[in-house]
Amino acid sequence: MSEEQFTNISLVVCLTGLIIFMGFIIWDLGKKSKAGKTGMIVLFLVLGFGVTGFVFKNILVEFMLSK
Repeated sequence: MSEEQFTNISLVVCLTGLIIFMGFIIWDLGKKSKAGKTGMIVLFLVLGFGVTGFVFKNILVEFMLSK
């Protein structure tokens, strides 16, 4: 396994773990603040929007570089 392959695999694995952990943090924040169903949806939409934007940016860059 080359260094480039290891870096790509570890980036995907660690970034996925970080995104899942951030989802848990958002869920825990909503639960501790007793946000309710609507509040939980708003928390996930607003705080999760940054993660979604980051993932979309990476997909877009890969798509543009493949052409």
